[in-house]
Amino acid sequence: MDHNFDKYVQPNMLNLNDVYEAKILLAYFLFQIDRPCTPMQLVDICEQSGVMDYFLYSAAITDMQANGTVDLVNIEGVEQYVLSDKGREGAESFKEIVPPSLRKKIYATGLMFFSRLKNERDVTFEVSEHGKGYLVRCICRDGGVTLMDISLYAPDKEQAEFIKAKISANPSAFYSQVMDYIIDNQEYLPDVRG
Repeated sequence: MDHNFDKYVQPNMLNLNDVYEAKILLAYFLFQIDRPCTPMQLVDICEQSGVMDYFLYSAAITDMQANGTVDLVNIEGVEQYVLSDKGREGAESFKEIVPPSLRKKIYATGLMFFSRLKNERDVTFEVSEHGKGYLVRCICRDGGVTLMDISLYAPDKEQAEFIKAKISANPSAFYSQVMDYIIDNQEYLPDVRG
């Protein structure tokens, strides 16, 4: 069995090269993600997903602003793109013009992008020397509430950075596993007798 997919897949099958399709994909993405995006966030998501290059993105977003599909509005001092009602209608009506694989790819990239932003805002780290090793302090917050403040020992800087990177990759899973361990611990049984 031949597993060389490159000979079957043309480069233009994996990304857009038409401004009209790019506009539909951007409208679909903004509709699905349902949140304002700064121009830089939208560029980063398009580039990270690999569905369109910067030049195609620029042409599409310029056309979208000109025809009223998307508005650049100031939200708390930051300019952000917001899909207009016209854009919402178009996103739903014309989404089938863009292949599902591209729609899924940009949406998944956007979800990961905003999840990473939230993690960077809500989780902070400090790596400091401690005796013959290092301490990795991880602070998880949700808004103004500190959910967890934990320090882990590592024998060297390389392992300390590995611990930091491992927690950074999925801080909510780390927090959940710590809480599951604590909750599942059966050593402490409270006296429920009155």
